Amino acid sequence: MSTEQDQIPAPDSPTPDSPAFDSPAFGSSAPDSAVPNDPAPDSPVPPSPVATASRPAWVTDELITQWCARVRRNASRRGPDSAESVTAVAPFDLAPIAAVPACAPEDVAAAVAGARADQPEWAGTPLRRRGDVVLAFHDLLLERQDQVIDLIQWETGKARYHAWQEVAQVAAIARHYARRARHYLAPHHVRGMVPGLTKVKEVRVPKGVVGVISPWNYPLYLGVGDVLPALMAGNAVVSKADSQTALTMLWTRALMAEAGLPTGLWQIVAGPGAVVGTALVDAVDFVCFTGSTTTGRTVADRAARRLVGASLELGGKNPLIVREDADVAAAAAGTVVAAFANTGQMCIHIERVYVHEKVYDAFRTALVRATRALRLGQSYDYSVDIGSLTSAAQLAAVEAHVDGAVAEGATVLAGGRPRPDIGPLFYEPTVLEGVTPEMAVCDEETFGPVLSLYAYGADSEAVGLANRGTYGLSASIWSKDSREAGRMAVRIRAGSVNINDGAAAAAGSIEAGMGGMGDSGLGRRHGAEGIRKYTESQTIATQRLLPLGPAQAGDNSPENSAETSVERFVRRTNGQLALLRRLRVR
Repeated sequence: MSTEQDQIPAPDSPTPDSPAFDSPAFGSSAPDSAVPNDPAPDSPVPPSPVATASRPAWVTDELITQWCARVRRNASRRGPDSAESVTAVAPFDLAPIAAVPACAPEDVAAAVAGARADQPEWAGTPLRRRGDVVLAFHDLLLERQDQVIDLIQWETGKARYHAWQEVAQVAAIARHYARRARHYLAPHHVRGMVPGLTKVKEVRVPKGVVGVISPWNYPLYLGVGDVLPALMAGNAVVSKADSQTALTMLWTRALMAEAGLPTGLWQIVAGPGAVVGTALVDAVDFVCFTGSTTTGRTVADRAARRLVGASLELGGKNPLIVREDADVAAAAAGTVVAAFANTGQMCIHIERVYVHEKVYDAFRTALVRATRALRLGQSYDYSVDIGSLTSAAQLAAVEAHVDGAVAEGATVLAGGRPRPDIGPLFYEPTVLEGVTPEMAVCDEETFGPVLSLYAYGADSEAVGLANRGTYGLSASIWSKDSREAGRMAVRIRAGSVNINDGAAAAAGSIEAGMGGMGDSGLGRRHGAEGIRKYTESQTIATQRLLPLGPAQAGDNSPENSAETSVERFVRRTNGQLALLRRLRVR
């Protein structure tokens, strides 16, 4: 057992600092409700019925049992202090979702051992064959997308459009790496020590077993999007399913099996992060973690002690700048999307908006109008703009930031209150003004539907404000002068900067890396680094014709017999170095 200080805090904690597919057509027995956000005080919206059965109608107990059977667990080997199962509650109605088997450290060790046994054969499988499996998964995912969208909504409470975005992103990732892995992982030939005599190439070999620890806010995208390139690179994977969203991952694992992935190559473990996450980091050859900065530091520390690599996408307090020349209407509409998508539970969502003083009033008016027009609700169709928060703890965190700011003098321009008439965990998209550095909402990540509005006078001031704090994940600049915005972008400490877009342009560009600076993490997903991080670079050098170094003892060369073989080698090599310099080689 780990000591308390060595344990990884549960990455499935609901805080920011954290084969059966022949079922009936998708649907839900949950009542739909969608109401406008922030109605006028003199025209209150009547209470909407709260769902009493949010479980999608097609999800049967038999299906859940089949999915849960994929959790790597051996009850006979479990420790006496291990929980038997973990059960999440549905955000729409707080009803229990399903009891998912909880793993003990020995279950994690067995999963990693099983994956390690099967990995060499997969590594020897041609890339084309690996790609065929991933492309088959791509096709099945698009074909059965309504099922997984239902599951995502049931487990997270998000609006259906935001659940669909996860499907679209994972499909793009699957297609990209299935087609581009050969390019990213191709051997690279370089000049050897002695041109013409030394032949050298760098090759990419798999790490072995990759551990993926993903959060609840994007269970398909973050839970599976990192698994696909790891598999394409020739690794086996063990994933820790988040306790809130385990069914989404288990459904996807079953779909991947149908696509042809061998059984042992992707294994699922579940349970408390302090137990299962710790055991996973202590057993795998590389860790891919997405979650809070606090937990990320612990993951990095444990991995470093084993000299195991880790990629970490962590928290953010992301800024958006509206320049004097911006299209105000477009900027306001883009800000609403960037701030309130996924109910603000998104690592790259916007929480700070800096507006040039000359367009501040016009932007504020447009932003408030667009925010109040958003439709809140719980529905298994596309009639809702904003869904529920995912947990009571997340709702409490949002309320604490907003209420604390108001108590200290901030003004609510839109939203600012929970909506239990719609569902137990709903909170209105909120715009704050008058936020000061003393308020928690100013610098701390809220991870909810809240943004703060500030005015600035010069671009240099805006850049300084954007770089405030220790995070550096994503940023946005709105301007009609894209060249000047580009010059500002390179001065902002952020892994991605979007110009005339809130966040999606960079995140959706799969060929470009995505990740953070500062307290927002290490490494990148997507692009070349998104798959190469799962490999080791190996140099293979072949020496031809002549050996390197002085002649061996017994060399009877008559040339300049006063010299030793070492002296002759040094003299000749010095001459070669001078010649290469004159010829501008290297």
